[in-house]
Amino acid sequence: MDIQLKLFCIPMLLALLAIMSLTTLSGCTPTVQVAASDKPIEVNLNVKIEHEIRIKVDKEIDDLFSDDDVF
Repeated sequence: MDIQLKLFCIPMLLALLAIMSLTTLSGCTPTVQVAASDKPIEVNLNVKIEHEIRIKVDKEIDDLFSDDDVF
């Protein structure tokens, strides 16, 4: 074989080998699948609700309610 042919074939074979190994390795990459659950989502909340209601009454109405003769 000619020396120029050897110098040309060896890098080409190495490049071909590298390309083949990369394509083989790319077939082994893991895949991730996302799927919806068939069970309903359950949320448990422990909530404490406190409220305070304030009613402002006019002084006349307050006096009216404090009068014992009305009721």
